[in-house]
Amino acid sequence: MHMLYNSSSFIVVQFDVQVDEPRPGELLKANPELQLRRGGFEIVDKFARKEIFIEGALAQQFQDGVEALIERDPSEEDLDDFIEAYARMGNQPVVMH
Repeated sequence: MHMLYNSSSFIVVQFDVQVDEPRPGELLKANPELQLRRGGFEIVDKFARKEIFIEGALAQQFQDGVEALIERDPSEEDLDDFIEAYARMGNQPVVMH
């Protein structure tokens, strides 16, 4: 787990779990050099008090967009605007344990 971003509006945390051993019969067994990775990004909207966890193709799209944005030396407002597009999909309320 890595906190990637923390502004007054959003928090973005990356979860990356590497699975070393594939299950018997899985395709990865034939290609031991491949590593199965599971994970994604948790985006918390501090004002709306909602969160979303994105994974798979959507997480890759988010990561690619952030990397492209970083190349342009964005302001915090630029980053927040980009993240907000994903955060709007969140419907899970943030609850303290």
